[in-house]
Amino acid sequence: MAQTIKANWGEADIPDQTGKVILITGANSGLGYEATRMLAGKGAHVIMACRDAAKADAAVAEIRKGWPTGRMDVIALDLADLDSVAGAAERVKALGVSRIDVLINNAGVMMPPKRLTTKQGFELQFGSNFLGHFALTRTLFPLIAANGRIVNVASIADRRGDIRWDDLQWTTAYNPSASYGQSKTANLLFNLGLTERLAKAGSGITAVAAHPGVAVTNLANNSILGRWLWLLKPMVALGIGPKSHSAAKGALPEVYAATAEIEPGAYYGPADRFTGPPARAEKDRSAHSADAQSAERLWAIGEQLTGAPFKI
Repeated sequence: MAQTIKANWGEADIPDQTGKVILITGANSGLGYEATRMLAGKGAHVIMACRDAAKADAAVAEIRKGWPTGRMDVIALDLADLDSVAGAAERVKALGVSRIDVLINNAGVMMPPKRLTTKQGFELQFGSNFLGHFALTRTLFPLIAANGRIVNVASIADRRGDIRWDDLQWTTAYNPSASYGQSKTANLLFNLGLTERLAKAGSGITAVAAHPGVAVTNLANNSILGRWLWLLKPMVALGIGPKSHSAAKGALPEVYAATAEIEPGAYYGPADRFTGPPARAEKDRSAHSADAQSAERLWAIGEQLTGAPFKI
């Protein structure tokens, strides 16, 4: 029987999160900022895992204008540096935290015009969006509560690119859009592989995925779309541009996945694919993002490239 989700589920429907610890990557801007604001407002202790501490502190100050008692802590995390990722668990423990109830793998890099690389030499989008989160989830896994959740944020851009198995790092013929699509396909395949392993292990931890539809955030500033933002933003504001919604609306599917009634391995996104309240979104994913054999192959690659096995 298909899952029923309340029509027009919104911020007012977020369950009380008092006592829960939620770690969000990329929490200082865009979807991550909005998710932090919503969840801190509902009583969660939010750990904001961010690359830029100054921007994260500014985000905390802004959120506290609306929620003065909101509990938020910042830890340094650069997903483009596996050494930084490796130290994440110790930085969480240094806060006095011994349990994470929800891990939201939210941060992302989108379509830089030129091929860029991580500290370890991986193509930036594949290295940050997938490998960084793969390694982070492995590193933090011992801290995930027995009935915890792992939310992997993907994108409808997975349709733009299957895994380029013969050149994962786009060393030739770099294509910003297709490589971004590959990284989001990888996020969905990671969620598929994680769900399978959790089920086989009889774990009470649940993995789910979510996408924001088309949300207006600053993610596009440094992308191939950046040169058009001066035109696109006013068009969207007037209701005549590409179909899109706000960062706050775009964050709702991942917040739903983190807090509401879910099914293991499910995919959540806007009801109308591009916009709308949270709904089941399996129809939005490409066939190559749901391939079990590809998920197994990618998991092995993730272990190899990040330098350690991920056993559950």
